[in-house]
Amino acid sequence: MSTTTPAYAAPSAGAPLAPTTITRRAVRGADVRIAIKYSGVCHTDVVQTSDGWGKGRYPMVPGHEITGLVVETGPDATRYAVGDRVGVGTYVDSCRTCEACEAGLEVYCLNGCTPTYNAVDRDGETTQGGYSGEIVADERYVVRIPDSLPLDAAAPLLCAGITTYSPLVHWKVGPGTRIAVLGMGGLGHVAVQLAHAMGAEVTVLSRTLGKKDDGLRLGADHYYATEDPATFEKLAGSFDIVLCTVSGALHFDRYLGLLKLDGTLVNVGAPDEDITMNNWALIPARRSYAASSAGGMPEIQEMLDFCGAHGITAQIETVRVQDVNDAFARLERSQVRYRFVIDMASLEA
Repeated sequence: MSTTTPAYAAPSAGAPLAPTTITRRAVRGADVRIAIKYSGVCHTDVVQTSDGWGKGRYPMVPGHEITGLVVETGPDATRYAVGDRVGVGTYVDSCRTCEACEAGLEVYCLNGCTPTYNAVDRDGETTQGGYSGEIVADERYVVRIPDSLPLDAAAPLLCAGITTYSPLVHWKVGPGTRIAVLGMGGLGHVAVQLAHAMGAEVTVLSRTLGKKDDGLRLGADHYYATEDPATFEKLAGSFDIVLCTVSGALHFDRYLGLLKLDGTLVNVGAPDEDITMNNWALIPARRSYAASSAGGMPEIQEMLDFCGAHGITAQIETVRVQDVNDAFARLERSQVRYRFVIDMASLEA
């Protein structure tokens, strides 16, 4: 039977999140019910609760970086047992039959994957996210958290981790690769760790040198300030890959100029505004501009296993759910190093 669970929701666009109670569906088929222990706070949560990507569905419970424990399994569930450490990321369903889904690339479902919140599920109900006590999801869209990863610091990997891991793998980053990570924030600080563990030579490009010590500690070989014009002269034609993790719209011509022959700038920052570039920033060196989303379910598990093997986690600040509105405000001001994670035990406080 369906159950009710406490949650924090935005009652309307731009309104502060407030306590509420939501209903989760009865466990069916291959579903698992998960008691949520931690939920990461993503910039996407701020954007969507303000209708930044279109009109939202309210009340809206954000959260798509979810870790917890399985507490119930459906009659057809075979992958997980009660007590297993698991996670749910940015989507909870897809058509399962299209070319992308059959290839394990569910996030690129040709019929549209179902986001973890602020979407209509295939049963017609509105999806609600991780700022809640529990969630029910089909086991295909659930991943196992390695025992070596703490549940709190692993939560942001379900978004920031896979969003940066997937393009690194797709563009074959490894020994001999020179990569620049543009932005030393929630995504960028994870990308630095991943690229370093893959054996690449890693350079951070950040507006200032204020986070240089962090970048070097996390595995960067070099660190440059983009507010210094000399950076672009010194590094011209240097990189195989520039991975942009910045959420704002940039004029990309000068960053494209940092690429070698056949280099690629990959944008995972999802800017709200239009980006600009001159085609002549691409033509002379056969450069490419590309974008990438979170990976498919097999790749998410692969990413978590890789992080577990290499000790990679997000750098986090744990907060109570009652302080989530303050966390949103600080996130907008870039006042976190580097991800907020909500301890969902605070729901009961």
